[in-house]
Amino acid sequence: MNRGLLLVLVAALAAVSACGANPPEVEGFLHGSTGTTASVLRQQTDQRLHDRLPAKIKARGSLIAVNNGSFPPYTIAGSDGRALRGVSADLATSLGQLLGIRIENVTVDGLPSQLTGIKAGRYDLTLGPTGDFPKRQKQNDFVDWVKEYVVFAVRKGNPKHIGSIEDTCGLRIAVMSGGSAEDVLREQVKRCAGARKPAPDIQSYKDQPSAVLAVQADRADGFFSSQAPLTYFVNMAGKDLQLAGVGKPNGFDTLYQGAVVPKNGPLRDVLTAAINELVRNGTYGKILSAWKVSHNGLDKAGINLARKS
Repeated sequence: MNRGLLLVLVAALAAVSACGANPPEVEGFLHGSTGTTASVLRQQTDQRLHDRLPAKIKARGSLIAVNNGSFPPYTIAGSDGRALRGVSADLATSLGQLLGIRIENVTVDGLPSQLTGIKAGRYDLTLGPTGDFPKRQKQNDFVDWVKEYVVFAVRKGNPKHIGSIEDTCGLRIAVMSGGSAEDVLREQVKRCAGARKPAPDIQSYKDQPSAVLAVQADRADGFFSSQAPLTYFVNMAGKDLQLAGVGKPNGFDTLYQGAVVPKNGPLRDVLTAAINELVRNGTYGKILSAWKVSHNGLDKAGINLARKS
C-alpha cells in the first residue's frame, strides 16, 4: 500500500473513531485477511458457567462490553459502531456462546471513559485487553489473558535511531492518552533531566490511527505503544514504517493485559473460568493464531497478575 493511500485511510479512521464507525474502505484496510470463522468459534453453552453469572446479567440476558473501537488487531469497530472484528471480538463471540449470553458492544472514547463507566455500573466489563497495573487494581479487577511488549513505530530507516526508551530525550514521541506508555514516558522526562538532556516532547492521542498518522506525517518521531497493534499497523504501512526498540524492556516489567471487571464482583471468577475453558478446548489458541498474536498468549488466564509478576 502506498503512503498517500495509507495516510488517507488512517486519517479517515481517525476522523470517525470517536463514534466508533468506520467507512467501508477503512474497514477493508484494517481487516485484511486475518480472522477466524464461525465454525472455529462455535461453543456449546456450559450451564454451570451460565448459572454462576450475576443475577442482573442473567435477567438482562446480555453482557454489556465496552471498547474504544481502535485497538487492532484486538478490536476493530464495524460501520455501525457495534459489529466488531479482531482478537477480542472473536473471544467475545466464543465467551457469549459458552456462557449462553449475548455480548452487547458499546464503543466509547478512551480508556478513562471505559474504566469510569465500569465503576459506575454502566458497563459490565471491557475485554480489552487493557494493561494491568497495581494502581489500576485499586478500583477494578483484571482477568488477564495476554502479555504484551511496548515498542516504537518509526519511519522507515529509523532516522532518529531509536533503539530503546533511553534514546527518546529531545524527540517527539506519540502515546495513547491515559495509557501506561504515557506514564513510562513521563518517568523518562525525569531521567533526561537528570542527564541534562532535553525532555521528550510527549504527544498524547485518544486513538492509535491518529498517532500512526503523526509519525507518517513527520509530526512525531515515534509512536510508543503495544507491540501487537503496532505490528499490525506497520504491516499495513508497507514501506513507510518499521518497529524499533523490539526486545528491550523500555521501562516495563512483564506486562499483562486483560479484561477489566468491577472490583471483587461475581463476574471476575466466572469470566476467568470461561476463558480458561476456551484455553483448554483450543479455541483461545486458534483465535490468537488467526490474528497472528500467538506470541502474546498465556498458558492460562489469571486474576490481577501484575501484583504477582
